[in-house]
Amino acid sequence: MTHHPSAASLRLHGARLLFPPVATLLFLVLTEYIARGTLSGDTFVQYIFPHAEAYLLAWGLLFLVWMAVDWLTRFAPLATLLSALLGCLPATVDFYTLQLRGEPFLPWDLMQVSEAAGVASAAGIHVQKSMVVSGVVVLALTIGSFFLYRGRQKLPWVQRLAGFAASTAATCALIFGVFLQPAVTQSLGILPDAWMQDRYYRYYGVITSFLTNLTNLEIDKPEDYSEEAVNAILDDVEAGEKYTTSPAWPDSYAAQTPADEQVKQPTILYVMDESYWDVSELEQYGFQFDTDVSANLHALQQTSAYGRVYSPSFGGGTCDVEFEALTGYSVSYLPSGSKPYQQHVTKPMFALPSYLKTQGYQTAAVHCFWARYWSRDTAYPNLGLDDFISLEKMHGVQKVRRHYWTTGLVTDDSMADQIIGQYETMKAQSDAPVFLHAVTMQNHTNYNKDNYPDDQRVKVTEAPAGLRASTVGALEDFATGIRDADAMLGRLTEYFSQTEEPVLLAFYGDHLPYLGDGMRGYQDIDSQVALPEAERDDPLCSYETPYVLWVNDAAAEVLDWERAVASLDLPEDRRLSACFLGDTVLELTGRDQDNAWFAFLSQLRRERPVVQAELYEDSEGQVRSLSSLSPERQDAIRRWRCWSYYKLQQKELR
Repeated sequence: MTHHPSAASLRLHGARLLFPPVATLLFLVLTEYIARGTLSGDTFVQYIFPHAEAYLLAWGLLFLVWMAVDWLTRFAPLATLLSALLGCLPATVDFYTLQLRGEPFLPWDLMQVSEAAGVASAAGIHVQKSMVVSGVVVLALTIGSFFLYRGRQKLPWVQRLAGFAASTAATCALIFGVFLQPAVTQSLGILPDAWMQDRYYRYYGVITSFLTNLTNLEIDKPEDYSEEAVNAILDDVEAGEKYTTSPAWPDSYAAQTPADEQVKQPTILYVMDESYWDVSELEQYGFQFDTDVSANLHALQQTSAYGRVYSPSFGGGTCDVEFEALTGYSVSYLPSGSKPYQQHVTKPMFALPSYLKTQGYQTAAVHCFWARYWSRDTAYPNLGLDDFISLEKMHGVQKVRRHYWTTGLVTDDSMADQIIGQYETMKAQSDAPVFLHAVTMQNHTNYNKDNYPDDQRVKVTEAPAGLRASTVGALEDFATGIRDADAMLGRLTEYFSQTEEPVLLAFYGDHLPYLGDGMRGYQDIDSQVALPEAERDDPLCSYETPYVLWVNDAAAEVLDWERAVASLDLPEDRRLSACFLGDTVLELTGRDQDNAWFAFLSQLRRERPVVQAELYEDSEGQVRSLSSLSPERQDAIRRWRCWSYYKLQQKELR
């Protein structure tokens, strides 16, 4: 007699078959819900549906993981929970990292897991509604799977292992054969976006974006690269007249100053201010503030070298800018979205501080955040910075902006105290000249009027009609930080103007700020920053921040300052990329020609003062594509990239 299954057993069997794909699809939706903070119809229409391939791949991964765990354990609740966590946990981290630094959760962030929770706590990051809802749904499905699969037929170990092996093999094939194969993913329409990782994650989702970024852990070798080719470059550089210790430019400081008069080495201060920008530029959009927030900057521009420094980042990525300014390497040639301090500055390497140490300098860094953030505690020594005064070593500092950052951020005024104090400590220990690199934090995103009391906050007195209150509040918060940064600049120049020792101060911003949600603030004020690069009058406007190069009277006399500045041959708009800041400072002190690398950069800067990804600005101020360069000029870029790759990859540096 043939046994026919009952309708109930058929329904149960069908439910068990449907549960894994449906549950993992729901987990995928929850993943995006957590990462984005909200889901709306526009989210699906603008991002998810147009890039369905990316989400189908992510769904496939979650499903295969569920199947692999279930085959191995025959315990559906565990498979349900683990597949949910595979999506929801990275999404949670992604949400927080976006809030903290304006960038999503990237593979190399795994190197900083130990401090992530502490940073989130300091920033006042709280559990979001999306996380609570998702947690409830995951718990319900996990419990539901227990009852749904209770009492199912037991299978022999051979069958279970076979199922596990097949599921695991399929998972590996998906990861290694699709996610980690750029040719495959790009054929599916998943296109890399090196400069806007947050946009990349919005388009393709957390899981697909994270896994495809794993291909960016290794630096791409330049075309025609070999150690022999680099040695040929080095031989040419060292033998060529324009790259020897003989001055390359007849009017330069080194050319016209006798060697015995160059003995006095100035103290060099690098001060990189968080999100620094000249807010008075907003006047062109109809804004007025109740005070001149950049009074000291404007005064110094009358007597100092100043202009715009071009950051490789927008809205975040401070360590990228540091790396360029301290080394002369360009992050354009690193894997897209990678962080040099975490992945590439893993051994001693040639940089401005390490070079200055060979010239008799003592070196140090001051940063008012935790030492391990961006792996500065290991990167700084590898760049030649011998001492590092981080937040852990600071006492009695003032903090502000506790509405968003629960524990507050160290003020720029306190940073001025730290810089001056460290300088005095170093001079008390040794008569050797000082190189001091400082990075501030007070004006870090996010911006909200509640970060300062009303009586302390800069006020917007005029604004375009119809502007959202949240945008006005963000601008007031940001402008207050700029006012305090400007006050720090004034304190530093006042203090060092009283010292007898020659001092050169390079003060610059790391990147433009996020204002509002991504580009919302820029959209509200009708700024070109909010437009795609191709639609802007100036394609590079989202990457420029002010810089000022100031010297005290002692340095001005020793360096013949006006002539030294004139000999830089800066373009009329005085723009330069952050990677050319080091050779510029060295040239002002007459030392760039003592080193082939910096001499090479000085020459490259004269030809192309701004190099930004695949764009550059020439000495005439024209922004062009690198592909439009003549073969001869493209060769200079090729040499720069090959030489940079060599310095980053080789243990023995020439």
